[in-house]
Amino acid sequence: MEFTHLGRTGLTVSRLCLGTMNFGPHTEEADAHVIMDTAHEQGINFFDTANVYGWGENKGRTEEIVGNWFARGGGRREKTVIATKLYGDMGEWPNEGKLSALNIRRSVDASLQRLQTDYIDLYQMHHIDRATPWEEIWQAMEVLVAQGKIIYVGSSNFAGWHIAQAQESAKARNFLGLTSEQSLYNLLERSLELEVIPAAQHYGLGLIPWSPLHGGLLGGVLRKEREGVRRTGGRSAETLADRREQLQAYEDLAAELGHEPGDVALAWLLSRPAVTAPIVGPRTLDQLHAAVRALDVTLDRKTLDRLDEIFPGHRTAPEDYAW
Repeated sequence: MEFTHLGRTGLTVSRLCLGTMNFGPHTEEADAHVIMDTAHEQGINFFDTANVYGWGENKGRTEEIVGNWFARGGGRREKTVIATKLYGDMGEWPNEGKLSALNIRRSVDASLQRLQTDYIDLYQMHHIDRATPWEEIWQAMEVLVAQGKIIYVGSSNFAGWHIAQAQESAKARNFLGLTSEQSLYNLLERSLELEVIPAAQHYGLGLIPWSPLHGGLLGGVLRKEREGVRRTGGRSAETLADRREQLQAYEDLAAELGHEPGDVALAWLLSRPAVTAPIVGPRTLDQLHAAVRALDVTLDRKTLDRLDEIFPGHRTAPEDYAW
């Protein structure tokens, strides 16, 4: 396993982050524990979750599964950099969501209880709160750091100007501010290159891409359809219809390289500036092993240029807007 620092911090994390969103809804607890044990065996020390995972009436269930795994001991908690999130409504009553100081206080205590730990390594805001001022947010986060309940603060799904706004406000308070940004980023979705990645680089944030295979579309979807092992519906079906030609060229390139398409997609992300660790969210142990395999894939300049031709990005960002 390769390791790196999370943004400008001294925190060391694995180049792959284990996403836990499937634990509970799609993966039984016993199987999730095996996946987490295997992740440690593979050197993955960075796990990501959120208070709303479990979804619906089972919100919080995923954190509970991780907490039960921590409770088994054996250094599981000590070896893990655990990241969780708050923002989504955890109930129907006022102040059970968003980023008010009150909800931040309540949410961290609830997550700590579910995770069966006394501190969270990376506490992330799952979305920008347009109604709460940064002075209130940072004051609440400072209290949590002083209490030892959290160590670092991160963001998720922020625009570039949100990152700038947050960091300038934190700087005025002599607070470290954000250390990471978790966003949708992959070969099919490269809009982050316009402003989010430049902002992350400027402020020293580590980028944690989610959905690195874009819901499986970059994992060999066309081949799997031909083999009859996958049927695509909903928005994925619309994207597939719109971008079938690109995806076919991509799968052909992966075949030429002798790699699985999903391995190429992850290897590409690992080569991108500011990227700390893509989030891989396996439902099964086989999917975890497949993700780890991508660490052995090296893409040369010719291949990277070819990927840019198939999936054009924003090489001149953020000056794309200027002449």
